Amino acid sequence: MTAPYACLPDASRGRLHAERMSSFRSPFQRDRDRIIHSSAFRRLKHKTQVFVEHEGDYYRTRLTHSIEVAQVARTIAGVLGLNTDLAEAIALAHDLGHTPFGHTGEDALGALMAPYGGFDHNAQALRIVTRLERHYADFDGLNLTWECLEGIAKHNGPLTGPNADEKHKGPLPYALAEVNAAWDLGLDTFASAEAQVAAIADDVAYSHHDLHDGLRSGLFTEDDLMALPVTGPAFAEVDALYPGLDPMRRRHEALRRVFGRMVEDVIAVAQGRLTAAKPGSVDDVRAMGTTIIRFSKPLFQELKAIRSFLFHRMYRAPSVMAERARVTETINSLFPLFMGQPDLLPQEWRDDVAAAKDETTLARIVADYVAGMTDRFALQEHARLLGLSSS
Repeated sequence: MTAPYACLPDASRGRLHAERMSSFRSPFQRDRDRIIHSSAFRRLKHKTQVFVEHEGDYYRTRLTHSIEVAQVARTIAGVLGLNTDLAEAIALAHDLGHTPFGHTGEDALGALMAPYGGFDHNAQALRIVTRLERHYADFDGLNLTWECLEGIAKHNGPLTGPNADEKHKGPLPYALAEVNAAWDLGLDTFASAEAQVAAIADDVAYSHHDLHDGLRSGLFTEDDLMALPVTGPAFAEVDALYPGLDPMRRRHEALRRVFGRMVEDVIAVAQGRLTAAKPGSVDDVRAMGTTIIRFSKPLFQELKAIRSFLFHRMYRAPSVMAERARVTETINSLFPLFMGQPDLLPQEWRDDVAAAKDETTLARIVADYVAGMTDRFALQEHARLLGLSSS
C-alpha cells in the first residue's frame, strides 16, 4: 500500500525536456533504467571503494556497492510504503560522480579544482546526468525527473538555508549551482523520504561491506570485531548457535546479522517517526526540518565506534595510506598535464576544449575527463603519458 507521503510518479514535476510518456514504464522506472544503461554507471565496475580495483576480485567496487545500496533502499522503501523505483534510481545514481580511487581521488581533484569552483562527487553526479552523458538525440544528459535530480542533489540533507550541514556552508559547487539555476531543486529543504532512504541505505551498505572487505584483506580479524558493539554480539550469537562453524561461514553469518540489525533499526525508527509526525504528502516530509529516515540514537552511537575502528585499522592502515599517496600522485600529475596540453584529451573532448572561453572552463572540462576515468585507465594513462610505471 502506497503511503500518502510517498512520491507518486503521476504527480512528478516532470523532466526539464518534455517527453512522451512510456506506455509500460512509470517516469521513475525510466529514470532507473536510464541510469543503469548509462556509460557512467558501467564505469563504476572499475572504480574503487577502499582498495584499488586491481588489488583483488572479491573487494567491493563502486558498481557492486551501488547495487547493494539499491537493494537495501528497495527493501526499506517497500516496507514504508514509499516508491521503490525512485528510491532505487537515486541509490543507483548516488556514486556516479565519484573519481577514480574513491575518496582519495576526490580529495586530490578537489584540491586541484579549488581555484576553479571546487569538486564534489554529488554535484558531479548531477553534471553527469544533466550534461555529460551524450547519447540521446533531443538532449544532453539523461533527462531525469525532478524528483530523481532532487534526490541525487540533497539525499544527505539541505544544501542551503538554516538546516544545511556546516560542511555545506559557503558557495555551492559549480556543477550543482549550474543545475539548480536551470531547474530549482529546493536546496533549502530536506529531500523526499525516498531520497532519505537511499542515503541511509548507503550507510548500511558500506558499514557492512567495509567490515567484510577489511577482514578479507587481513587488516583486522574476527577477534578484533568481537570487542566492538554490534559486531561482537553478532559473532557471539553465531558461536552459540553453530559451535565450530567453518570460519568463512561464521564470518558471513555474523556480518549478515549486523546488516539485518541496521535495516531493522532504520525501519522501526522510520515507522515510529512517521506515525508521530503524520505527514500527509511528500512536501510535508520536505518541510519537516529534520530527517525522518535515520538510525536510532543507541545504534548510531554503536556504529560510530565501528566507524572509528574502521578509520584507524582500515582507511588509515599503512598499506592503504601508501596506496593513497601513489594514486594521489597519479591525479596530481594527470590534471596539470591535460591543463597544459589539452590536445592530449581524446578527440571527442576537443570540441568542448575549443569552445572553452577561459581557464576555469578548461579546468572543468579536464576535471570531467579525469573524474570519469576508472582506476585502471588512470594508472594506464599515467604510465603512457608520463613514461612512469603504473605498478
